[in-house]
Order: sequence, then structure tokens, then C-alpha cells
Amino acid sequence: MRVAVCQLNSRDDRDRNLTVARSLLERAAEGGAELAVLPEYVDFLGRSADAPKPEPVDGEFGAFFATAARELGIWVHAGSFHEIGPDQNRTYNTSLVFAPDGTLAATYRKIHLYDVEIAGRVSYQESRTVAPGAETVVTAVNDIPVGLSICYDLRFPELYRLLAVAGAKVLVVPAAFMMHTGRDHWEVLLRARAIENQCYVLAAGQIGDHEPGRTCFGRSMIIDPWGTVLAQAPDTVGVAIADLDLERLETIRAELPSLANRRL
Repeated sequence: MRVAVCQLNSRDDRDRNLTVARSLLERAAEGGAELAVLPEYVDFLGRSADAPKPEPVDGEFGAFFATAARELGIWVHAGSFHEIGPDQNRTYNTSLVFAPDGTLAATYRKIHLYDVEIAGRVSYQESRTVAPGAETVVTAVNDIPVGLSICYDLRFPELYRLLAVAGAKVLVVPAAFMMHTGRDHWEVLLRARAIENQCYVLAAGQIGDHEPGRTCFGRSMIIDPWGTVLAQAPDTVGVAIADLDLERLETIRAELPSLANRRL
């Protein structure tokens, strides 16, 4: 299966963000991709006071990407958006996956929330405004089991092991990874998740500056089950494409059966 990861610099203009996202999906489809992955909060990154109202799964956001999937005839992983949450003060950070006919194939709500205080560098408490999801999700894309996650989930290997044990052969990571951690941890963690779970990893990131005063790392990439980076986006808005070889995955799992040999 040919796949694409799309790298954006989403800002506080939702219409523009969605227009750019659609153009990148078109580039992915033109490049032969059967699945295209967008980054976390693809429709808006800016001050919370300016954020669009949270929506249900079948709201305007979902309808936009359902239409894109149907018109382009590809699987679309729509990054994530602010879904209506369990109460008035919190949303869900939610990923939607659409089949080529535009139907909703999967919904995943981010489980691990980014609550971090680094003196003089970053203060971010995602849990103040976002509620955690509670369910792991593996969904079939062209009959290939795909495990879903979002950004900060990347730092919790137990999630990815659960996905792999549940049958995932591909792991998807839409993200808005911060520059100060991304340059040291992003590729290392992505390659580790690929190696330890013997899965392909598709990581689509935000890049560049965003209000209020945040910078995302980018470097969207596609990694094989041996930990080799097959494709990486340059430091700009764009698309990276690679082919997934499921026979190679099975060979790696057979020759180095770490998943089969696990004891815990």
C-alpha cells in the first residue's frame, strides 16, 4: 500500500487551514497514495479564545474530510480536531478515518494529555480543556490493521504494544510536536515504536510558528518495521510518500520474533 503523510502549518484561519489540507490530500492522491494522514489539530492552531466551537463527529469538520475522501477516492486520516466533550469545559482531541466512499471508518480520542511545565520554556496543561479518551482503536485500511494514536501518546509505549498485540501492522501518529522536544525526541521515539512493535509508523506533524508563541518541529516521516526512515518531509508544508511492503514486515517478524517471544 502506498501511503502519504501531510505536513501543515495550521494557524488561526480555519478556512485557510482546511484549504491547504485539501490541497495536500490532492497531492497525495496524485502521487498514488491509498492512505493520507494529516496532523493533529489540522483545522486550527492558535489562541484558545479564538478556537472554533467543538463539533460532533458528523459536523462540518467530519463532512469536509468525508467529501475529500470520496472525491479523491482515497483513505483519509483527518489528523485531529476538537470534538464536543463530556462537559461544557472540556472537548475531546479526536481523530477520524474516512474510507474512499466517504464513510467514517474509525474514531479515536486521544488518551494521554500533554500536561507539561518546563521552567522558562513551556507551560501547557491540555487536561484543563481536553478530556482523555478511554479506548484503543485498531481499524482496517485496505484490509491492513492500523492502530491509532495522537501526538503525546507517542511517549507511552504500552499503548503501542496494546495496538500491536491487537493486530496492528501500521501505527499512525498525527502530531503537533514542540520544537524544543522534537529535535531530540521525535525521530528517536517514532523509530523505537516501529522497532519494538515491528510495525510501520506514519507520523504527520505540524511545522512552524503558531500563536501563542509556539513552534512545531515538523519532520513528518514514514518508518518501516526495522526502524528505517523510508520518507521524510522537508522543513516546509508538503507531502512525503512511501510504499509499505507487508511481506517485509512478516519477514522481520519471522526472523526476529520479539512480539512472539514477549513474556509480559
